[in-house]
Amino acid sequence: MVKWVVCWPLRAILFITVPDCRKRRWEKWFIATFMLSIFWIAIFSYVMVWMVMLIGFTLGVPDSIMGITFLAAGTSIPDAIASLIVARNGLGDMAVSNSIGSNVFDILIGLATPWFMQTALISPGSFVHINSRGLIYSVMLLFLTVAFTILTIHLNRWELSKKVGVIFMLVYAVFLTFSVMIEFNMFGFVNPPMCIE
Repeated sequence: MVKWVVCWPLRAILFITVPDCRKRRWEKWFIATFMLSIFWIAIFSYVMVWMVMLIGFTLGVPDSIMGITFLAAGTSIPDAIASLIVARNGLGDMAVSNSIGSNVFDILIGLATPWFMQTALISPGSFVHINSRGLIYSVMLLFLTVAFTILTIHLNRWELSKKVGVIFMLVYAVFLTFSVMIEFNMFGFVNPPMCIE
């Protein structure tokens, strides 16, 4: 009941604005359904990022840590569910490809598109400033994590098992711990204060 009450406003907005192309009446409107779905995903993503930034600012947590933890988890849950569904159907290779492919897409398109729009269309010739020198360490940790993932799957004869799942969750915990410690300047000054007081 609580879930229904919380979700009702969103469901009402989507019901009114997005045609349900599964119904015979709207089946020719599939392009409009797709475009409006993308529009609402963009709006919801903007609101989610805005709320996470406000919460992080209120609690004194840097934006980079909020991105590594809450935003990453929030945007990856649909990928995890999709991977779980295909893995249960015996398509483990598709589950692994989904997880790797979605991250490659996030990095090469998800980062490139807004940066391109800002530096080429909105303010030509400008630069996007990244407010964290700890990013290089996070990228190195991420690279090591990907290499470890491939090595682990190879050593397990290209089979996914409960043991591999536990190992990956532990590696993620280690990655997250070190990334947060780096962003909180525990290994040296890499992240400037959020604002000048």
